[in-house]
Amino acid sequence: MDKVFIRGLEVLSTIGVYEWEKGIRRKLLLDLELGFDNRPAAATDDIHLALDYATLSEKIAHHVSNTVVELVETMAEQVATLALSDARVQWVKVTLTKPGAVPNSAGVGVEILRHRTPNPAQQ
Repeated sequence: MDKVFIRGLEVLSTIGVYEWEKGIRRKLLLDLELGFDNRPAAATDDIHLALDYATLSEKIAHHVSNTVVELVETMAEQVATLALSDARVQWVKVTLTKPGAVPNSAGVGVEILRHRTPNPAQQ
């Protein structure tokens, strides 16, 4: 399986468990790796057969920017679900970093790997 990636997607979001965090917007950094078969697009040089990472990046940025949650874990799950909404994506790895959340660190966050759940009708 091939891999398409989006690295360093910066989005302002309202995220945090503390009251003071709920009133501010802070930068989140997202890295995604997506399991996607690039062969059809490569063989035909057809953009319509490729994964549209620009549109996916826009959808993710819009969601993260407009969704308020407390946990980075919650946001990472939502981003993974959004990425897997394209039926051609077989798996996604989401790394979500919250810079400055812990003193003396570049950032903290989570990395999750999610696979497409097989459709029981296809088994």
